Amino acid sequence: MTASQKSSAGSAASGYSLVSCIGAAAVTGAAGLYMGTRVNRDDDKQATNGLPGSKLGSEVGILKAPAVIPYTDYENEPKPAYYSDTSRPMHERMEDFVLDLQDRLVTALESLEPSKKFFRDRWEREDGKGYGISCVMQDGQVFEKAGVNVSVIEGTLTAGQLKSMRDRNPQTAKKLEAGVEYDFRVAGVSVVVHPRNPYAPTAHKNYRRFEVYKKNDKKAGPVMAWFGGGADLTPAYLFEDDVQYFHQTLKHACDTHDPAYYPRFKAWCDEYFTNVHRGETRGLGGIFFDDLEDKAPEELFHFAYDSGNSFIRAYVPIVARRMAMPYSLRERNWQLIRRGHYAEFNLVYDRGTKFGLMTPGARIESILMSLPLTARWEYMNKPEPGSPEKKLLDAVRTTTEWAK
Repeated sequence: MTASQKSSAGSAASGYSLVSCIGAAAVTGAAGLYMGTRVNRDDDKQATNGLPGSKLGSEVGILKAPAVIPYTDYENEPKPAYYSDTSRPMHERMEDFVLDLQDRLVTALESLEPSKKFFRDRWEREDGKGYGISCVMQDGQVFEKAGVNVSVIEGTLTAGQLKSMRDRNPQTAKKLEAGVEYDFRVAGVSVVVHPRNPYAPTAHKNYRRFEVYKKNDKKAGPVMAWFGGGADLTPAYLFEDDVQYFHQTLKHACDTHDPAYYPRFKAWCDEYFTNVHRGETRGLGGIFFDDLEDKAPEELFHFAYDSGNSFIRAYVPIVARRMAMPYSLRERNWQLIRRGHYAEFNLVYDRGTKFGLMTPGARIESILMSLPLTARWEYMNKPEPGSPEKKLLDAVRTTTEWAK
């Protein structure tokens, strides 16, 4: 039974009672104006929010957070069968997990969106080596664009992919013999959410298991296998309590399995998600890990389960809290500028995007799902000192320890 077929309810959406160690600041409606004075200009009156026939920000008056957000209480829910069924191969259990996690997140996000449902697009690779399910929502009142994609694919590693894998990890270089061809198998879920309201942050999540085999020899078992993934938050405006809550929730999931994980993966996230050419991080971080094989596969699978599910608890309540805050053209334009920087990282530095584009027969629409529906590049845009925009810019140019 998939998550969408189950009934489950989490904690109240208004506030952060989900994690008791973070205090909730009551910020609703017009209270959001402390982020800066609204700009009342003629072009504001003419601007639209991207919805046909709608004035900029008109959706905020009709949006209401649900009483509960589904699947935020994953720790107290019964574990699915794949969680502990060691009689099955790990790659099959990982496939079940990413499909289940996709259903859960789609259900949680749809609980906030009154105008749209996710479009489910199942596709098969033309060479018959795998499939995927792309769940995409566009032009909603809460979510301008959101994608929750699952890929379960296999193939032969190209020379470029093998070089990239060897270059990033010395242990991989030792295990992959020169002059030998290798096949791969991967099951993963990739998530990017771009809310419409500039005060609601963008977020990303990815969890996967990657297995490498000598070519045409799967019966011998994988030569190497690892888990990778993480989650990170990319706000256009800084609400420190949001960022603290997000990090604290991810830290809790990490600490359950290894207290060393969060500080290690948080630092890794800060380093990885950096727009080097701009001297700033893509957002305000979270956790990131790759080539994770430091424990038994069963332990790592359970960590991936908890960490992947914790994203729903960490992120969706933040959107519920910010989605109805009033905003103007000033905030909208800044949001689009920050989305431009987001796109720059994904197209220039992101390893997942590069790997996908190098894979023969890759599905380009799904690989580029992470890009925002709209973005903006202004020549020499420089926020005014003391402005909320400058506050965000300062935050992505420094490193902050957000969790306690």
